[in-house]
Amino acid sequence: MTQAHTDPAVSGIATTKVVRMTEPTKDELLDFVLGQLDDDQAQDVVTIDLAGKSSIADYMVIASGRSTRQVASIAQKLAEKLKQSGYGPVKLEGLPAADWVLLDAGDIVVHLFRPEVRSFYNLERMWAFGDAPPVAGTA
Repeated sequence: MTQAHTDPAVSGIATTKVVRMTEPTKDELLDFVLGQLDDDQAQDVVTIDLAGKSSIADYMVIASGRSTRQVASIAQKLAEKLKQSGYGPVKLEGLPAADWVLLDAGDIVVHLFRPEVRSFYNLERMWAFGDAPPVAGTA
């Protein structure tokens, strides 16, 4: 259940923040992240289930943007939407260069790349424990 209220800290601007009455499930958070990435036209979205494999998160989502500008835009908008929707604040790393932006949303870690950088690091293969094929592209 959610409850919306207006934030009085921002004077002169009507903003609405959603306060969650219950903790979201990991799957709800994953669905929200994937929906936002789809809305923002992220490319080649891959979800890796880390439950039982790593203590850093339950899911890792890897996606690409066409340019540094799109990568930065997707990351900033996703962080803002997560906070506005009551999923809490997220941590962003790599935003100034925007070749590779890491977004830590607690149970979900999102990696956003430019395609060339993504193929160079090939996180899918590393974190899928050899189950995933290499990413196409130029390194």
